[in-house]
Amino acid sequence: MAYMKFKELTKYFDFKEEILDISLLPEYTKEYVEENETILLAYKNSKDFVLFTDKKMLLFDRDVLGVHYKKVHVVPYKSISTSAINYLVGKVEMLFSLDSGYQMHINFVGMNHDKKENLKRIFKIMMKSAI
Repeated sequence: MAYMKFKELTKYFDFKEEILDISLLPEYTKEYVEENETILLAYKNSKDFVLFTDKKMLLFDRDVLGVHYKKVHVVPYKSISTSAINYLVGKVEMLFSLDSGYQMHINFVGMNHDKKENLKRIFKIMMKSAI
């Protein structure tokens, strides 16, 4: 029996801008949200998006410079085995280990107190669903 493990997700994502109006999200991001899900929070940077629903996290990794690819990572909260959240001056870091062994590191920069509280609320929802 052969055992192969595809381990690619070890990636760092940096997000700065919170999307306050969900209707401004690109249509392709909404295609991955089920009818019985609610988008709780969304962020973007110059090319990538992250959406937090009440059931999963969606990461849209785009390369617009050379190859023009789009990669979608769907992370159900139940697949998170360990996590941490770090509150730094002007920044929040979320670190996840998934059941598959993948590691994920998501940074949110330019954060004030209210934005940090929004991420704290989302993190609590994620961890409650992960149990």
